[in-house]
Parts: sequence; C-alpha cells; structure tokens
Amino acid sequence: MKILVIGSGGREHAVIRKLSENKTIEKIYAAPGNGGISALAECVSIKATDIPAMVEFAVEKGIDLTVVTPDDPLVLGMADAMEAAGIRAFGPRKNAAIIEGSKAFAKDLMKKYGIPTARYETFDDCEKAVDYVRRQDCYPTVVKADGLALGKGVIIAEDFDAAEKAIRSMMEEGVFGKSGSRVVIEEFLTGKEVSVLAFTDSHTVKPMVSSMDHKRALDGDRGLNTGGMGTIAPSPYYTPELAQRCMEEIFLPTVEAMNREGRPFKGCLYFGLILTEEGPKVIEYNCRFGDPETQVVLPLLETDLLTVMEAVCGEKLAELEIRWKKGAAACVVMASGGYPQKYTTGFPISGLDEKGDAPGVMVYHAGTKKEGGRYLTAGGRVLGVTAVEPTLKEAVESAYLGVRTISFQSAHYRTDIGQK
Repeated sequence: MKILVIGSGGREHAVIRKLSENKTIEKIYAAPGNGGISALAECVSIKATDIPAMVEFAVEKGIDLTVVTPDDPLVLGMADAMEAAGIRAFGPRKNAAIIEGSKAFAKDLMKKYGIPTARYETFDDCEKAVDYVRRQDCYPTVVKADGLALGKGVIIAEDFDAAEKAIRSMMEEGVFGKSGSRVVIEEFLTGKEVSVLAFTDSHTVKPMVSSMDHKRALDGDRGLNTGGMGTIAPSPYYTPELAQRCMEEIFLPTVEAMNREGRPFKGCLYFGLILTEEGPKVIEYNCRFGDPETQVVLPLLETDLLTVMEAVCGEKLAELEIRWKKGAAACVVMASGGYPQKYTTGFPISGLDEKGDAPGVMVYHAGTKKEGGRYLTAGGRVLGVTAVEPTLKEAVESAYLGVRTISFQSAHYRTDIGQK
C-alpha cells in the first residue's frame, strides 16, 4: 500500500501517525507535510489545493489511497479528481463538501429536513443585512461568512455596532475575500459545545469519541477566535442518552438529507453541536476531520484506521465494528506569540527529540519545519501536545507536563484546557 495524505497541519500528523501503525503500508507521502510529519512520511512540496499537480504525483507514484484532510481541496474537488484518475480517495466529493463550503447551503439543508439548528437569515446585500440586525435588536448575535475562512469566519457580536462592523468587514472590506460576500446571521445559542466526528459511507454512520474544542485565544474563553487552542476527549457533557438522541435527530437525518439532495457524503463528517435546554442543535458541519479534535480522538482509536477508511471507500462500514480505548485524551496547543493575528516564525524549538516528540506525550506538529536537524516554528499554531491517561484529570496534567518541557521564543498557550 502506498498512501498520500494531503495537508500540512497537526490533524494530518495525527492521521499519519495512526496510519503508520499499519505495517501493510509500504510508504506514506505527505503533501506538503511539515517538519514533524517528515519523521513518518516523505514530504512533497505540492500545495494542498494544486489539484492537477497532486493528481499527477499520485498517478506517477502509483498511490493506492489518497486521504484528503483539509477543507479547501475537498471543496475544490480533490476527491473527484483523484477518483477520475482511478485513485481511491478518502473524503467527500465536491458536491458533498459544500456542506462546509457554504454555510448558507448547510443552514438551508437543516431547515428543509427539520434538523435542529439556530434560527437564521442569509444575505447577499450588506445594507439589508445591517437593517435586519437593527430590526432584530437581539444580542449577542452571530455573523458568519458563507464560505471557508480558515475557521475564523464567525463573529459573535455583543451589540449593534459590533454586528455592523462584522457585516461590513466581510461584505464591503472583503476581510475573508469571496467567502464573506454572502453572510449568514443567526441567533446566539447558549449551552455546552461538543464536537462529534463521524465516519460515514453515505449509508452507515459510525460516530467517533466526542470531544470539546477551546476556540478562544486566552484563558477563560477570552480573546479572539482561533483555529483551536486545545481539546479534550471524550466530552464529559455528552452522555449516552444525548449520543442516541443526536444519532436519531441529527446524524442519520443529515446523511439521509444529503442522499436525497443527490450529494452522498463519504468520509469524515464533523458535527459541531451545542447542548441547549431544548436539546442538541447543530452549530456547523465540517466535511473533514477537525483540528485539533483529531489530535485527541485518533489516539483513542483501537481499530486500524486504514481498515476504517477502506470500509468507508467501499461502502462497507456497516460490516465493521470500530473499537475505542478506555480513558481520556487532552491536547494543549502551543502557538506563536500574537496568534491569531500578527506573529513571527523561524524560532528554534527546544525539548523535542530527533523525531519531534517529547517524553510521556504525543507531539503533533502543526506549524514546524526542519532545518539542519533542528525543528523551527513555521506557523501560528506550532505544536499540539497530547496525552492519553485513564482519566481526563490525569490526561490534562500529563499534557501540561509535556508542554513545560518544550519551549520556543514567544510561545503562547492556554493554561486552562479541560478545566471547566
């Protein structure tokens, strides 16, 4: 088996580390990969969204399976292009990846098929959007860029001025490019947020262990929204009763809705949920593994990941029992100072061994490069330090012990992951 994993972050590192446990895999390529990934796979400098170059490389190397993990190549049709070239791809086709590629599509899908979510309206006209917020006069309110925005296209506005600023920055100033030319404005829901990633072959849904992301940059859930500053798994709030309710009211109805729309979804479908007093509701869908949720979920997977992916591709997921380890996992993200705004990179990272790991933890590289045998910072989120232990408390403690052995200039991380 030769496998190509597309992407360059901590999520891809987690996927590659789990795949590398399968000894039938002869070779793993990562495109473009990163410093830490290079210890497990051969990194190839092809941009994740360069579909023609990626397909040409996969054909040339005789790749048996391509794992497309980031959102943008999926939304652009990477899985379609691979399949057209005769190469199996784990990840949804373009017409199914729209469930993340357009928030307006996702909201309309939920409304049409009765899947619980927040009330919303969609706008292509800036003045109409501003007028709607003014007339609603209900805060906080949520302003979302319709398209992909690196996980940062959601602004929770506490008053009218903040809402207007968010709308105009997206629609007039183009802060998120074309992604913000249309906006979704929705009611603010209160409750505990839970992430559930699920394997699906468009017929069967097999949820993974639940997790909880920490999006805000600073302790106490303060500061700007980021791509994620840390995660825990499983979520202590996600009970077996809630899991059953989500399966019946959200997971299966979503997959069936996509089938009815002629958009069968095969791959990893991410459900961003909020547990409200009225019951669980969908905040968002992602068409791929979450980041940094993958860094706590896959370490708990007992079943071979390649076997699961092949069952998804072959639409045989119903025949497979997926087993999970007991215990809990915690991941603390070490970021560059200033993230998610301006930051400087290129600093040496101390505390890592030659494979990019540290004692007692799994270190997933998100933004690193390797030069002259040293690991250097090369992104906003640099490392995800993950520990697996019998209890959540122990996992959090072990993760922070690992964090304290690693350092680089201006390193920034939250000190309260999992505390609440």
